[in-house]
Amino acid sequence: MPYTTRELLARLLMCEADGEGYTGMQAVASVIVNRTNVPYGEFFRVSKGGDMRAIITQAGQFTCMKEVVGGAYNPQNIYNMVPNDTHYEIADWAMANGTLNAVANSLFYFNPFKPSCIQYFPPNQTGQFLTRIGQHCFYIPTEKYAKT
Repeated sequence: MPYTTRELLARLLMCEADGEGYTGMQAVASVIVNRTNVPYGEFFRVSKGGDMRAIITQAGQFTCMKEVVGGAYNPQNIYNMVPNDTHYEIADWAMANGTLNAVANSLFYFNPFKPSCIQYFPPNQTGQFLTRIGQHCFYIPTEKYAKT
């Protein structure tokens, strides 16, 4: 049986940001909410005007949604996650359009695995660095994003 959107989100939060603590998971959830609600660009088209599940399952966006990465099994995927009450609490908060002010309208995040964040992400420069929370760097949309 397919996961509900709530279950998918809780599993994704656990997989993508469990090591970042409560605030880090809220920040990642906020990016998903922002993508769901942005009124223009790629994510607007993907969400069809507000479908969070479509944002979560968009191909190529979240490593944790992939069972295979680089031709090898990815053990850190949503199917191997067992969320707890905290993950569901943050998922519920996000599904009620909760967002963390610290990440503003960020549409992108990633872990650079080094102490500094690059100025633009992704490489097509549709996001500009805003802040870092834990190991993740968060990026607000640039003017280029509007053309995606």
